Amino acid sequence: MLKPLRQGLPPLDPAAVSDAASCALPARYEAVREARHFTRDTLDKWDVGDHFDDICLVVSELVTNALRHAVPADPCRTDERHPSVRLHLMRWTERLVCAVRDPSHETPVPRDSDDFSAESGRGLFLVDSFADSWGWHPLAGTLEGKVVWALFRLRTAG
Repeated sequence: MLKPLRQGLPPLDPAAVSDAASCALPARYEAVREARHFTRDTLDKWDVGDHFDDICLVVSELVTNALRHAVPADPCRTDERHPSVRLHLMRWTERLVCAVRDPSHETPVPRDSDDFSAESGRGLFLVDSFADSWGWHPLAGTLEGKVVWALFRLRTAG
């Protein structure tokens, strides 16, 4: 999964990943809360407090978008062995990437920021506002779908 993530990102050596964690998320909206709790617990373990609120907000938006736009409407099509949505958190010394994998091949498209009064559609606008960069790529090989990622630059001690 890391190889395509490097496209459009500053160089990220997969061997230099300090920490990585992931969790499968069910195809229901309660998964957004589960993703936030998982992210909070993981960031606490990693002592990444300076971006805590921004990262949790971005994770919430990425998971919400995956559930709203990428998960099949038919719950019978989801497979417990291959969850429809998966959250990945990866930390390097100076960077953290949040990535949400989903089964859709559709390109994520941000809504026009001029339509901020709309009830929905602000998710990617918020991701763009709070993350240092974001993007997406289709999955290859045996995995179907895409990954939408957001990168945060972390402060180094000293």
